[in-house]
Amino acid sequence: MAADPPFELQCTHEGLDSLVRAIRQEADAKALRKELAKNMRGALRPAAALAKSGIMAMSSAGMSTSSPGLRAGIAKKIRPEVKLGGRWSGARVKAFKTPGLRGFPNAPKRTNRRSGGWRTLTYGREPWRTQDGKRGWFDHSFDGVENEARQAVLDAMDDMARRIVSRVRN
Repeated sequence: MAADPPFELQCTHEGLDSLVRAIRQEADAKALRKELAKNMRGALRPAAALAKSGIMAMSSAGMSTSSPGLRAGIAKKIRPEVKLGGRWSGARVKAFKTPGLRGFPNAPKRTNRRSGGWRTLTYGREPWRTQDGKRGWFDHSFDGVENEARQAVLDAMDDMARRIVSRVRN
């Protein structure tokens, strides 16, 4: 009969915290944490690709070609993020701020909401106008794939837990 593992893995933040604690007790904890984070980010890459295609599908209403592309600049800043330990543990797809993009650091947030939009100059000169984004391009890009992404992350956690348990048993 197999011995019970030294920790219990659950599908919650507490489960991830217990996995991280078990990794810290291993001799090569740094390598294990790095591999777990890499596997969890890899599990979220398809969801990040969906978000990138969501912003690239936003219509371009005659934007000038001399300045950096707004949609492409936002798409470059969409990445899976994994944090293990600390104040927040988990995995998510995040659209990071874009400070170098036309002085528009909140571009991902402003283009995701339709009401309010953002104010911009017409061809760099007066008059000011309000430009609307594509409502929910980020939020709606994950419709139907949340469970697949969550399961892929849980599978990465489960693989690492099995690896640690097999070390303890040997």
